[in-house]
Amino acid sequence: MTKIALLFPGQGSQYIGMSKKLCEDFQVAAQTFDEANDILGFDLKKICFEGKMEELTRTDITQPALLTASVASFRVYMEEIGVTPQFSAGHSVGEYAALTCSGAISFADSLKIVRKRGLLMQEASEKALGKMVAVRGLSIEAIEQVCKKASTSEMPVVMACYNSLKQNVIAGHSKTVDQAVVKLEELGGTLTPLKVSAAFHSPMLQASADELRYELEKVSYRSPKWEVISNVSGLPYADSLDMIDSLKEQMVKPVKWNETMMYLQKQGVEKYIELGPNAVLSNLLKDNDRHAKTYLVENKHDVTELLQAFDLEVRFAIMTKCIATAVSIKNSNWDSVAYNQGVIEPYRQVKQLYEALRQDQVKPTDEHLFLAFDMLSSVVKTKKISIEQQKEIFKRIVEETGALSILHGLEESEWIREKELVL
Repeated sequence: MTKIALLFPGQGSQYIGMSKKLCEDFQVAAQTFDEANDILGFDLKKICFEGKMEELTRTDITQPALLTASVASFRVYMEEIGVTPQFSAGHSVGEYAALTCSGAISFADSLKIVRKRGLLMQEASEKALGKMVAVRGLSIEAIEQVCKKASTSEMPVVMACYNSLKQNVIAGHSKTVDQAVVKLEELGGTLTPLKVSAAFHSPMLQASADELRYELEKVSYRSPKWEVISNVSGLPYADSLDMIDSLKEQMVKPVKWNETMMYLQKQGVEKYIELGPNAVLSNLLKDNDRHAKTYLVENKHDVTELLQAFDLEVRFAIMTKCIATAVSIKNSNWDSVAYNQGVIEPYRQVKQLYEALRQDQVKPTDEHLFLAFDMLSSVVKTKKISIEQQKEIFKRIVEETGALSILHGLEESEWIREKELVL
């Protein structure tokens, strides 16, 4: 199967009208915003769809808005495409969406955390002591050296985001950031001030990070369904304690986004799917690899392209898994006549069909998938496998092929219908 990574954007990707079309087209997206409204106690949907940009860009509004937009996109992705990813990662506040969608944190808990996180950051912004500036056209080493020379313990300036080989962000006290900007411009860098008045991902937010930990410790964490990459380490989370520590440290440590992308590339990820407004992360990825295959769930054309690509792949994967499972199941029936009729003959028929389809690269139809599942049904019955074991087998096929969306359309299959196996 193609390896997939889901990417969740951070602050700066928001815009008025974000997710509005998604909610008009997909009921599950609209329901996600309604759920957020109930949890937060104010009309987040109205702010996102038709509010004023000054309100949406308030950090305490932006962060729950981006989380909700990303979760809405994820739910549309799972409903329409349904292919389980192997990895997910989110930039800054986007990391909460990555954890939420992996099942590590509930949506309600995540919303409460990012609302508090946003309020803490908004308080820091109102003090107007810090700033952030994006830097293009200079090496990471050159930027780090300038920051090191300009920084002091009272007025630090540091690398805040290692975004790509071409674009990075510095943050710190306004005075030392201004000094660093002058030096970086002299070196030929292109500098763009970010529309924030606090030094996120820098030591200046230490007090906010300490207070956020209390909020982080209030909620329950579970093992994610797939690998989620930490901003702080650029590597997968180890456990729930690691999540609490990392999410706290994320406020004062740099976002290692470039290392995250390098890790995913080393793991052989072939498709990167951005879930949320705009295509900021897709563009950063293309700084490093212009041939990277990126998709945006907000874009209906991208969703259609993904559906076509995954439909062929998943259908072949289902048949492959049914055939392999039929062979590997332990037999408890020594009646040779029954074994030939219930195992060998149906298996041979589906195996020959599969090989013919593969050779000609013809997409398996629903009827072909019915045959594969009903062959497996015959095999497990003949080999005397219990109903509970059959359910486990089916669940494993769904998980390993990412086949949920296709399988929901196969309820006419005798095995699926009779055993009530559709999840």
